[in-house]
Amino acid sequence: MWPRRPDGRLARDVPAYRALMPLVMPTRTESAVYFDLDVDVTRTTAFLAARNAQAGGPPATLFHVVLWAFARALARRPWLNRFVAGGRLWDRDGVWLSFAAKRARADDAPLVTLKRRFDPAWTLDDVVAAVAGDVRTGRAGPTAAEREQRLLAALPRWVLRLAYALFRRLDAWGLAPGRLLALDPLYTSAFLANLGSVGLDAAYHHLYEHGTASLFCVVGQAREVGTDAGGSPRRVVRLRFSFDERVADGLYAQRALELLRRTIEDPAAPPEA
Repeated sequence: MWPRRPDGRLARDVPAYRALMPLVMPTRTESAVYFDLDVDVTRTTAFLAARNAQAGGPPATLFHVVLWAFARALARRPWLNRFVAGGRLWDRDGVWLSFAAKRARADDAPLVTLKRRFDPAWTLDDVVAAVAGDVRTGRAGPTAAEREQRLLAALPRWVLRLAYALFRRLDAWGLAPGRLLALDPLYTSAFLANLGSVGLDAAYHHLYEHGTASLFCVVGQAREVGTDAGGSPRRVVRLRFSFDERVADGLYAQRALELLRRTIEDPAAPPEA
């Protein structure tokens, strides 16, 4: 087993019980835990309205704030950016987020899945500009990952099964080609789905055995829940998480969620030291 992979390096100083967890629970399916986070976006909504009224370029949305908050939280709580491969824990190289966008503004438009590296030092405006560029590229035509998928889908099934079995084995040994991992949206720190954008509440997403995504988050639609001290409606959004428990314990994850909540609820606040 090599100490490095194209997408990470072997985690060091791992407690013995956690180092054994991938052997006791070898799959993500049996290691998954699920939890909710209700986020008050009353101030966030007002912040976005003021920002979009003044700023030029693409507007910022709640989903941009969520992506921005994820990048900051994963940088501050790096164990959540770990993954299991080949029965071992790895530290991921950088913060990578995958998400889906509509190819066109229509109910029947197909989704395009995008993936990019996020710099934790980015401002919200940096995130908005980067995501807008990715969405434009994705909507313009097939992405590199989609072209690769179409090529693979055209192969005979038996060839595809053998090739995929070889790929899985190479991946377990840390020898899978880095180009393939870079294109695949399931080799990512977290995968986010924005069901709120189509008027749906959050659901629990499943974890994939393929790839290295240890965390999925589904964002629901904003709903009014009572009023604040001034009598104005409070708006709350539910985030639902599916998490590979092998990478970190619940207390560590809970503290990361608090970082996430604080950034989403008050995006104008300065970052914590």
